[in-house]
Amino acid sequence: MHQKRFSSGIALLALSAAGCGLAGGSPERDIVVPAEPTLIDFADPTAVPGLTTRTLIEEHAVGRYVHISYPELKNAPALNHALRAAVEKQWRDFRGRTKDDSANPRPELNVEWQLAAASPQAVAVRLRTGEYLGAGWANSTRTYWFDPGTGRTMGSGGLLGGEDAMRRLAGLVREQLGEERGPQVDRAEVTAKGDRFDSMAFNRDGDLVVEFDDCQIAPCSLGRLAVAVPERQVRPLLSAFGRRAQTSVAQKSVDQESLEQESEDESGAGHEAGHKAGQKAGHNPFDDPGTAVAVDPRAVSNRAGTVDCASAKCVALTFDDGPGPHTGELLDILREARARVTFFTVGVNAAAQPELLERMSAEGHLVANHSWAHKDLSKQPSSKIADSLVRTADAVAAAIGQRPTLVRPPYGAVSQTLRDVAADAGLALVNWDVDARDQVAEKAGDIVDLVVRRVHPGAIILMHDIRRESVDAVPDILEKLRGKGYRFVTVPELYGSAGMQAGRLYRSGIELPGKQPLT
Repeated sequence: MHQKRFSSGIALLALSAAGCGLAGGSPERDIVVPAEPTLIDFADPTAVPGLTTRTLIEEHAVGRYVHISYPELKNAPALNHALRAAVEKQWRDFRGRTKDDSANPRPELNVEWQLAAASPQAVAVRLRTGEYLGAGWANSTRTYWFDPGTGRTMGSGGLLGGEDAMRRLAGLVREQLGEERGPQVDRAEVTAKGDRFDSMAFNRDGDLVVEFDDCQIAPCSLGRLAVAVPERQVRPLLSAFGRRAQTSVAQKSVDQESLEQESEDESGAGHEAGHKAGQKAGHNPFDDPGTAVAVDPRAVSNRAGTVDCASAKCVALTFDDGPGPHTGELLDILREARARVTFFTVGVNAAAQPELLERMSAEGHLVANHSWAHKDLSKQPSSKIADSLVRTADAVAAAIGQRPTLVRPPYGAVSQTLRDVAADAGLALVNWDVDARDQVAEKAGDIVDLVVRRVHPGAIILMHDIRRESVDAVPDILEKLRGKGYRFVTVPELYGSAGMQAGRLYRSGIELPGKQPLT
């Protein structure tokens, strides 16, 4: 079984979230810099038993895109309810503000999540919201806390011991902002009222990290603005639950550091130890000729080649946005029917449920890339596109030991910049020519009827494994299409020996990719 490597992925998440805070730019090699105090060490979601992901989408609505992802915990019904209510309110508010269906590019709402804490004493879910309304992205955060001992859910204000503690905290934050940001920040906007303190968590030293939304107390150009209030100052302001949460986060960091040190000690002398030491010193192993660098092989179905699509009627079923709560059942159905498909996984979901990716790969399906958080990549610069695709590829590789070779652009939106980045990354772009419209279907039978009516040899069929109705439709789709002589293969098998080229856009197995427009 492939060894899972989630520690690096979680570190990347933390750095990504903290990189726009009070710290400066990237340090030069071999220069030791102090730790960024507003960095939050996010917990590994795979360490939380019974965690799954929920996704809300709105792709077919005229004029806007919506993709919302949030976790669901097995033994935290109050937290699950609070998260669902929060994201549904955001969705309603966004719909109310984007009624004009003529906007181009389309407005977009995107919500992703991280675990700011995960222990028997405290769980914290940080929702990161991005809104695009035509002039760029605006980001905001909300952090919800859950007390496993009482089953109670609260906002970040629940970490504090009442209104007086909130007022004292506001004073500490204003003081620190004055020292570090001066006139760039409107400190008068930092008050104990309203939503100024709705995203708070602890760093590994027990400091309280207070995050502000873009444009909330400072010019939008500053981006993420956060303050770390020292542990000794914040401790007297905390509620009983806040103190338990603070202690649990700090203790987890100590335990993790001990485990990492033990792992290094046990690795022994030699090349591996030298390699790790070089990494810690800022040394680049690529500088040394002869340094072995492990590269994950390219993802491929372990049953590829068993069907010749040049002579057989082939069709590629594809499933987007998972894995989700119904993906395991879908895999059961596919295994029973001896059918294989292509899963375009969203990175944040893939990192939370690697066991489902491992099963996909083991049972002959192809695991592919659908970006990290399902933002419209055609609106993004090359650096952000590359980051989204690489982070997702890393999550897939950590789960199955292979790197995806295909990417499905969120919403099917493609730009020349995306094509260039995909070409450099060795990724072919895949859209579809049969849309099951299962995102909006109320009955599984409607999905079946549409797919059977529109299918043709070489079709690439778009479906979603995050919806109950979609999974319920699959048995009848398989049976009816088999009755028409179709064979079910992964996307690359449609193209046979010709293969698929990085940077090319594919919509159908019977289409010539070189003749296709960008969108």
